[in-house]
Amino acid sequence: MSKAESAPSGRRDIILDATLDAVAEHGINGVTHRKIAALAGVPLGSMTYYFTGIDDLLEEAFCRFADRMSESFIHHIGQATSPAMACDALADLICGAYMTTPRNMELMYQLYAYAARRPGLKLVMQAWMRRSQTLLEHWFDPVTARALDAFVEGMTLHYVTDSAPLGREQLRELLGRIAGEEGRVS
Repeated sequence: MSKAESAPSGRRDIILDATLDAVAEHGINGVTHRKIAALAGVPLGSMTYYFTGIDDLLEEAFCRFADRMSESFIHHIGQATSPAMACDALADLICGAYMTTPRNMELMYQLYAYAARRPGLKLVMQAWMRRSQTLLEHWFDPVTARALDAFVEGMTLHYVTDSAPLGREQLRELLGRIAGEEGRVS
């Protein structure tokens, strides 16, 4: 019995997760209903039963991805109790394997490219950024929170792409500079 058959009420969720798997494996341009259905273990007809088309399916799957990434960010950074701890947590986030998995990074690349032409997904990405920045505003002024959020987003992509990424201590120092910390220069 396939995972979709064992949980018919969750079939829609299984399709959404399989969509993300298909995007990570094949890229946006390589995703088809057939590939998603095969990964989900559902009949091809399920695709049009639950979703009006591939764009609808991709948009909802990317919304799910953005929500999960945002929840993970909030969980990790939300444990900080001071600006210094928030900067430490941001450095850990950039260098840590729990968010910067190859799959997550591939999905981020694909989301950026896909959202460039989809106003609805731009709104999803803006909401994701706003949630991150709102959390960071517990410790930093709004402009600094925005700068830290942008730095983390960019450096996360650099960290997994660069052949010689900056180390955690270097990243932590840069975060401290953005945050206005004094006395952390190496």
